[in-house]
Amino acid sequence: MNVVILRFSAIGDVAMTVPVVDSLARAHPDDRFTVVSQPFLNPLFAHCPDNVQFEGIDLKGKHKGVAGIYRFYKKMRQNHYDAVADLHDVLRTKLLRFFFRCSGLKVRHIDKGRAEKRRLVAGKKRQQIKTSVERYADVFRALGLSVKVDFNSIYGAGKGDLTKIEIFAGAKTGKWIGIAPFAKHTGKIYPLERTEQVVAQLAGREDTTLFLFGGGEHEKQTLETWANKYPHIIRVAGKLKLADELVLISHLDVMLSMDSANMHIASLTATPVVSVWGATHPCTGFYGYRQLPDNAVQVDLPCRPCSVYGNKPCRRKDYACLMQISPEKVIEKIDT
Repeated sequence: MNVVILRFSAIGDVAMTVPVVDSLARAHPDDRFTVVSQPFLNPLFAHCPDNVQFEGIDLKGKHKGVAGIYRFYKKMRQNHYDAVADLHDVLRTKLLRFFFRCSGLKVRHIDKGRAEKRRLVAGKKRQQIKTSVERYADVFRALGLSVKVDFNSIYGAGKGDLTKIEIFAGAKTGKWIGIAPFAKHTGKIYPLERTEQVVAQLAGREDTTLFLFGGGEHEKQTLETWANKYPHIIRVAGKLKLADELVLISHLDVMLSMDSANMHIASLTATPVVSVWGATHPCTGFYGYRQLPDNAVQVDLPCRPCSVYGNKPCRRKDYACLMQISPEKVIEKIDT
């Protein structure tokens, strides 16, 4: 079977497809799988088996809009696919899979469990619901492809080649801790002044090096300020490409992250993650792949989760879910 797999964004969601795609490809070596996503995410799949290919889609350029999606479809149909696995189920992928279906392809798409998630947010019943990884796997099962998700790391039983970035990170000595303090929405960000307290205490240890991860210009400025203010800190944000970040992350002893992409990226390298949760909750199915539940730092409030993605304003107006987490608690979990 020749299968095209659609998942365009977000970074963390695309990262969560890797354990499934890798496991699937190893279980079906005679089948072919083509992952379609944004070009900069290609490194996430670079270590998958040889029967996995990556195809970039330019959603802001030549593949923008209905005409652009159709242009992409015309290019892709030349590859004689048999089936489409839509792991995204948004307007663009619905349109693309419609074109493929009209060509006679078998098409299946993800069940995002929206009703279950609405009930969680409404506070009717807090229970663990199916993870995104399992929801992705279900799409392939619906296509008739059995899959047991047994992925460990993009580097197998080892780690990335540190010599590639040794000029940047240096030779490893002591403990290496990653800090990724940002997320897309306020409800998922541990207050920066408290994160700085965590950074300050950890940076004061002679045997510890901190690596600061982030994306936007404002984030880089904040991280650069901390790097200049405290010892034993290296700002990663804006200095390494994704492929090199993956290598570095694989050598960390632990990553401190919000409910954000860095939690999922670290999970692809089997790196332990201490994750801070506020408005969102691990029970919604977005916890890091194979991360230990005890490594989630959170307070048990009846209003949590107040949203699935952390994009709703705080009902209490005080973000108690984050403010009640002390820096000492975060540090204790990192040390553990």
